[in-house]
Amino acid sequence: MKTSPINFRPLVFSLLIISVLAFLASCTKTTEQTASASSNSELPSLFMRQGELANAIEWPKTQQKVEELKMQIAKEPNNVKPRLQLVTIYLSEARITGEHPYYYPAILKILDGVLAINPKNFEANVFQASVKMSQHQFAEAKTIAEKARQINPNNAYVYGILVDANVELGNYEEAVKMSDKMQALKPSLESYSRASYLREIYGDYPGSIEAMVLAVQAGLPGSEPQCWSKNTLGHLYETTGQLDKAEQQYNEILAMRPSYAFALGGLAKVQKARKEYDKALANLNKAAAIMPEFSFHEEMAEIYALQGDKAKAAKKYAEVVTMLDEDAKSGHLVDLEVCKLYTKSGNADLALAAGMKEYAKRPNNIDVNHALAWVYFMKNDPKKAQQHMQVALRTGSKDPELLKEAGAIELALGNTAQGNKLTAAAKKTNPNIL
Repeated sequence: MKTSPINFRPLVFSLLIISVLAFLASCTKTTEQTASASSNSELPSLFMRQGELANAIEWPKTQQKVEELKMQIAKEPNNVKPRLQLVTIYLSEARITGEHPYYYPAILKILDGVLAINPKNFEANVFQASVKMSQHQFAEAKTIAEKARQINPNNAYVYGILVDANVELGNYEEAVKMSDKMQALKPSLESYSRASYLREIYGDYPGSIEAMVLAVQAGLPGSEPQCWSKNTLGHLYETTGQLDKAEQQYNEILAMRPSYAFALGGLAKVQKARKEYDKALANLNKAAAIMPEFSFHEEMAEIYALQGDKAKAAKKYAEVVTMLDEDAKSGHLVDLEVCKLYTKSGNADLALAAGMKEYAKRPNNIDVNHALAWVYFMKNDPKKAQQHMQVALRTGSKDPELLKEAGAIELALGNTAQGNKLTAAAKKTNPNIL
């Protein structure tokens, strides 16, 4: 089983891929150079779809198109255009199937061939940065994206990657600048979604929802980008306790795309919040059958724990560890995910070890510090927990889970007034939070 790339906000990763898929058609031309390229036999094959996805109407057409492109590459080995078209198909397949551990190394191999022909090919550099982002190699992604920006400083999509990379590295002020530049160049679903994310980070949930509504409206009805936007809008409603509105978004997606796994997962979260555990598990099983996304299994483990079935929860958590280990072998850095997983399963020592690995790479990221704060709280070190929590709160986030845990840490330190204040703020954002 495989895991998805993103445990940083799912929409952000999806929009990275959607963005690069879209701009390929908008670029004025693709350069062909004279350097030698790899042979057609070295091109990675499609990963064969399984189950319900193999019955999708576009699958035979996708297979046919890949074969046509490979034949074209064999005839014109120094023409980068068909290679880049092959990359767009593989990126799409990675998104649809969830087989990221196969597709991302495959895509990078194809891109190595393009960059061997033309190191300054803009599209190839942006694709490469996008894949590095999906693998959580954020610093490298930022470096490559900066290189792409030097090649073409007037393309909006490269600024989207720079928004996301700077967010993940904890450079929030720089992320805002990149977002503003992106919107100035091209107001779009992608730019509105990033504005939404930044508003959320800075504690403005009404503004975040407003921007995500604009993203939904900017999308083609029923398209995958619009569904991603609606799914994230549903998540924002869920986070702020508006369960009915969240449920509406997920159901609207499923009315258009019944096999949209992330909407099934979102619906399960709403049902979990309502303590409709059997319904939630049924939807999570449906979602997991469509796509090997580790978070679906993690949600199942949490529900088993809430039901009091510790054995089932432990078994499911162990499955998720295996999924993350397999994904790590493909180049995806998963230390933060592992940290959170061990925290939920009650293993504070392993959680701390994984969390510190992530902290060494990006000490200013608020999510990393939030995760470490709660690990130290579990280890009965509230003072150390407070230090990390202060970093996690530095953008003014109103995330209810963050505020609730910050309140618990302050109460453990004897700071009753501050602890109660933070707890009240959490409930103000989401009245349903326990």
